[in-house]
Amino acid sequence: MAVVVHNAAHLSMLNSARELQDQRVQVAARIYESNHRLVISAKINDPNLPAPLKAAAAKGLRATYIKKVSGEPIVWAEMPLPNNKVISLYDRSPDLAQVLSDLDGVLIAGSVAVVLAGAALSVIVGGQLSRRLRKAAVAARAVAGGEPDVRVRDAVGRRVRDETDELARAVDEMADALQKRLEAERRVTADIAHELRTPVTGLVTAAELLPPGRPSELVRDRAQALRTLVEDVLEVARLDGAEERAELQEVALPEFVRRRVRGLAPEATVEVVRDAWVQTDPRRLERILGNLLANAVRHGKGPVEVVVDGAVLRVRDHGPGFPEVLLREGPSRFRTGSSDRAGQGHGLGLTIATGQARVLGATLAFRNADDDNGGAIAELRLPEARRDASEEPL
Repeated sequence: MAVVVHNAAHLSMLNSARELQDQRVQVAARIYESNHRLVISAKINDPNLPAPLKAAAAKGLRATYIKKVSGEPIVWAEMPLPNNKVISLYDRSPDLAQVLSDLDGVLIAGSVAVVLAGAALSVIVGGQLSRRLRKAAVAARAVAGGEPDVRVRDAVGRRVRDETDELARAVDEMADALQKRLEAERRVTADIAHELRTPVTGLVTAAELLPPGRPSELVRDRAQALRTLVEDVLEVARLDGAEERAELQEVALPEFVRRRVRGLAPEATVEVVRDAWVQTDPRRLERILGNLLANAVRHGKGPVEVVVDGAVLRVRDHGPGFPEVLLREGPSRFRTGSSDRAGQGHGLGLTIATGQARVLGATLAFRNADDDNGGAIAELRLPEARRDASEEPL
């Protein structure tokens, strides 16, 4: 825009200077024809007349011409007279150059101001949009992490009709639809498991009444496995419902682990690196520990080691390790991973352990040992109670 204004102003000033010189040469010509006097610095047959003007005069044309000397415009004008005479005059226009210089300065200053103002406005608008997008991303991650009450539109703040608001609305609608679908699937799973519980219980009871023998043992074993599966499915459904609440109390973790390991997996060893009291639900913690030990015994190899390091509980075996899909995506129901760790089972043990840890406010992580012995390591981090570890457990 500044270049357009500069060129337009330059052209307009030059045209004005040409018209002025043309009027002046006409006035000088009339005065010369009336009394043969030269005025307004006019000359007759000026030898310095520029060649374009000489050519125009030879054709009988009145013309103007602009010649620049050291960057300063000189405006010429000529008019043919009788008897092969040509009257001409010229005038230097320093004011024209000064006006253009001043105009260029104003245009440059204005352009810089507009650019700076535009850049500042862009930074403000872009920063606001970026902040809204970051808030939307944090809220979306919270929804993906299992927080159904989080809404992206509430997280981004005030309602602004822009792309961020449309994105937030779309994400919220998608989250609501997925939540409804997951809730429907959870209810179906829970209803099926609940309906199966009664006949399975009757089947287990009937199997106990069978006469001794190998066939009866097989029936009782399969009936008990089916009962365990139904109970596990019901537990997973309850944990997915996000309605479970822990009954927290202070527990001395080393003593708790020693007692439970003796009953759950007597062949496992317990090592206490550092004592700690934790704030937890003993029943749920026992369920987590039992599932981790069962997974290590069933899918790994001995020895199974349990380490208590403060509020951190580790269960390690020396088998082939966790499959890559579990390390990458976490436990999933009815997915037991690779064949080397999935000879039996339904993939519900670690899923239940993860759900129970979430209810306790703990974190359960899975990794493979990086030393020569190999093996899988499950690490449970519990909330530590603010209590002197030297006190005796209740």
